[in-house]
Amino acid sequence: MNVFKPPTASPPLQQAQTAALLSLLNLNVPPPPSNQSLGTSTVPSRTATPGPQPIAPVWKVLVLDELSKDVLATVLRVQDLRDVGVTLHVQLHAVRPALTDVPAVYLVSPTLDLNNNLYESFYINFTSPLPRAMLEELAALVAKDGTQELITQVLDQYLDFLVPSPSLFSLLPPITPSKASSSTISETQASPSSTTFRHPPHSSYQVLNAPKTTEQEIEEEIERIASGLFSVVATTGQIPYIRCPRGNAAEMIAKKLEQKIRDQLLGSARGGGGVFTQGEGGIGGLTRPYRNVDLSPMLSHSWTYQALVHDVLDMRLNRVTVTSTENGRTSKRTYDLDSKDFFWAKNAANPFPQVAEDIDVELTRYKQDAADITRSTGVSDMNDISQIDLSSNAQHLKMAITALPELTARKATLDTHMNIATTLLSAIKARALDELFQIEEGIGKQTPQAILETLRHPPSDSNPTSADKLRLVIIYFCSVQQSPTKDQITDLETELKKAGVGDGIRAFDYVRKVREISQMSTLGGAVVGADKGGRSIVGGWDGGLGALSNRFTDRLKEGGLDNLLSGVKNFLPQSKNLPVTRLVEALMDPSAAATQALQDTDEYLFLDPRQSRSTPGAGPGKAKRMVHAEGIVFVVGGGGYVEYTNLMEWAGRAGGASGIKKVTYGSTEILDPEEFLAVLEGLGATS
Repeated sequence: MNVFKPPTASPPLQQAQTAALLSLLNLNVPPPPSNQSLGTSTVPSRTATPGPQPIAPVWKVLVLDELSKDVLATVLRVQDLRDVGVTLHVQLHAVRPALTDVPAVYLVSPTLDLNNNLYESFYINFTSPLPRAMLEELAALVAKDGTQELITQVLDQYLDFLVPSPSLFSLLPPITPSKASSSTISETQASPSSTTFRHPPHSSYQVLNAPKTTEQEIEEEIERIASGLFSVVATTGQIPYIRCPRGNAAEMIAKKLEQKIRDQLLGSARGGGGVFTQGEGGIGGLTRPYRNVDLSPMLSHSWTYQALVHDVLDMRLNRVTVTSTENGRTSKRTYDLDSKDFFWAKNAANPFPQVAEDIDVELTRYKQDAADITRSTGVSDMNDISQIDLSSNAQHLKMAITALPELTARKATLDTHMNIATTLLSAIKARALDELFQIEEGIGKQTPQAILETLRHPPSDSNPTSADKLRLVIIYFCSVQQSPTKDQITDLETELKKAGVGDGIRAFDYVRKVREISQMSTLGGAVVGADKGGRSIVGGWDGGLGALSNRFTDRLKEGGLDNLLSGVKNFLPQSKNLPVTRLVEALMDPSAAATQALQDTDEYLFLDPRQSRSTPGAGPGKAKRMVHAEGIVFVVGGGGYVEYTNLMEWAGRAGGASGIKKVTYGSTEILDPEEFLAVLEGLGATS
């Protein structure tokens, strides 16, 4: 599904959500400029009637539940909370001490589990709209307790989505993921212990495709997705055009979202206010493809930094856990990677060799800056700055003290990425990820015999996991125009079982059934790695990682990365579009789009929530081809970093020097390849 926005520039979604959260934490008053270091002042937030702007922050307690904690963790750090006066943050269901002389800000999912006797006053914010029945029940409980004078505000904040990157979002999982009383999990979703691979907490793709899912469960899932999308649209403050394919869950979600926007516009027209702050010029658009349009990006082996980290390491929200073994002892370290990390912000979408090269560049720059400080102050090491003679070096000491915090933070960031890059390199060598990447980049030219040979005889000194091999086979099956014969499929399955796939082979079984039913999409027939002519879409990597790996490892042993990757730039990926990107191009920039993509998107449903249903020609229908400067792409059924990076690269190219193409990518959930294998395996077990 795609949402298209106006030519006037609007802030990234992450910045918009951050602004709403900072305002909420400041008692629903926009924080003063001193607290706008996150660059969020340009986004209007939903506020109560503003009172006098406090000069200093009001000290307060923040009460969270599990879901709202995740929302905050993706965009704010503890210091950000301190800056707006939050001295203590606690869990809703934990035992909490009474602090009757400070106000409390609640940010929770719709609930009645509120204790009104612990704090001086209550600012209650719900991440998603509180149903009318629950609101009335809450009012009755407050009246019964006689604590209504303590309730200062009760607001719906429309914040039930996660934004781990500036233009990437996913919806929060269901409020009660276990749903013990529902068969949605027990029957239609395999539990983590019943699948070969690591299963995600929730999968919309599995709920919407499992044969045992009831109509009620599908309706509940569609309502949840539409509500989450409405929160995203409300946070941007813009009213979109809506485009989506016909005849699947995406259409049902699009129509429900349109109705929610219409209801909001009608309510604001009657009572004033509302969540949409844009005027007549604030019309944009939103596109909803369905996951089956292209399964391969969910499983492909990537070469970009962010996608590699998500695939190889344990990454949840913006926190990465790196496991290392040294002298027989295993240790775990966690790192926060977000837009405040200068190296991550710069290199997340870059190919891994370029990232390693930039580590080298940044380390050299750090050493030069540190040398300048030590030379001017007369000390031999940065750690000796405290020993400077104050009487003779006052000016130099002032300069050193000013520069020291920034240099220290920069060094810590570079150490973080050195450790991550080292771990990635070990995984690349151990699993032959560079070889798998090469094969998948030219997958359209591969034969069943070549795939079998890769399964039987992986590169020397490497051992791809069973999941790696299964991913390769599924990508090949989805990418070739002509399906392998039954005998060839049998041979592939035999090799996969020898590799230890076990019941994971059900994922392959399910993909085969999907292809038999739909023959995939004409856009997805030759997906990852090849264009229609079978040419590579990501460029060559001649010779693999052999020389690079040795040089990288040697430089790490020597304690640096100086001049590590000189001459590697010829191997950087080329720019080609994946199927979802081609669909978006057809909707946002028709003059540059392929004919097949235009033909497919011409059939997309067109919805305009602002247009009255009584207007002649209003209602669902076709739309003229239009050029859009901004858009939101939402994939129903799961998304990933490979697709996200490809879409951002297209937006950068299509925008040109003016930079007017701005795209936000989202999905019901962001899954790594192993999690999506588990989803496919679960569907294969129940189909």
